[in-house]
Amino acid sequence: MKIKSRINSLAILAATALMAASCVTNKQIAYLQDMTHNTQIELENKFEAVVSPYDELDIVVTCFDNELAKPFNIGGNSQATAGNYTARNLSYLVDQYGNIEMPVLGTIHAAGMTRLKLQEKVRQMLIDGGYISDPFVMVRFRDYKIFFLGSNGGKAITIPNERCTFLEALALSGDLNQYTNRRKIAVMREVNGRMVMRYLDPRSSKIFQDPYYMLQQNDFIITQDVRYKNFLDSFKNWTPIFSIASTAIGLFSAFMTYRLYSQTQ
Repeated sequence: MKIKSRINSLAILAATALMAASCVTNKQIAYLQDMTHNTQIELENKFEAVVSPYDELDIVVTCFDNELAKPFNIGGNSQATAGNYTARNLSYLVDQYGNIEMPVLGTIHAAGMTRLKLQEKVRQMLIDGGYISDPFVMVRFRDYKIFFLGSNGGKAITIPNERCTFLEALALSGDLNQYTNRRKIAVMREVNGRMVMRYLDPRSSKIFQDPYYMLQQNDFIITQDVRYKNFLDSFKNWTPIFSIASTAIGLFSAFMTYRLYSQTQ
């Protein structure tokens, strides 16, 4: 009887420990916990994405006389107007040195410039070179992406408006599961030829002041599970073995109880 009692106690203890490990509190997962009603946090200056090596750009030149603009567009054919952007087939790949090669204008260093500054630079080159007196230049990032890596696999999300915050990216990814370690959500970015990683915690409003809160194209967001998640997964894999062992121990306990009972008769 003592053996059976010990087995039952161990089973209850194991079940209690498993339930405690699987419980996730609101403090572990709730966003922006230190913000209250009417909390106001000043954000940094308006963010503008800058051109980086290996970016793909759409650049279209138009003017009042489209015949003048044709030589400055890939293929010599302008497919855009000021109010209608349809030049999806036009693209420039920024090389490893940050340069693009435009028809007639030649090599232009674009890295480090916002798209508005690049538009103005190309427009001014057209005017200064005497090519077009009234050029309209439109620059867009093509396939502005943020990448996600985690225990559930990876995905790439295209950002249509060239602006994405850390919280917006989490929402676009489908949000985090309850076992994601929110204390160590990494944002990895290439800066001056080096990969830099910073950890952001969405449970605190301090993320609004973090320089990595405003994401850039090709940033990686990397998540990891809390440690006990691996334990729970391992426990599930061992559940059939535990079940067989428990049954065997129960049968052995019943046999020993019967044997002791028979000896006392």
